[in-house]
Amino acid sequence: MLNLVQGTQVWVACRPTDMRKGFNGLAALVKELLRSDPFSGHVFVFRGKRGDYVKMLHWDETGLCLFAKRLEKGRFVWPPVVDERLRLTTGQLALLIEGMDWRRTVATDTDSRPSLA
Repeated sequence: MLNLVQGTQVWVACRPTDMRKGFNGLAALVKELLRSDPFSGHVFVFRGKRGDYVKMLHWDETGLCLFAKRLEKGRFVWPPVVDERLRLTTGQLALLIEGMDWRRTVATDTDSRPSLA
């Protein structure tokens, strides 16, 4: 599993990606398709057409890291192709990587204070 620092954003490319792409090809997609900087320290997630293979690109201050995972059974739960990209929480990313349905998670309001002491 990735060890991400607090504040790291996770961006998912909603459209299927050519999984033959490596560091340079995915970094170009981050710039062109996701309109972001591949060296920002954020995580960028891509999936293949069949939906059983994902690649994640991440800059860790020393270089680009490329992670890949293939599910032996089933498919990764993926957002509908409404936009080019979708932002996930790091918790949702962990569920996605495990092949679980991350869409059913709801983040609690971290800015609210309890009403009772």
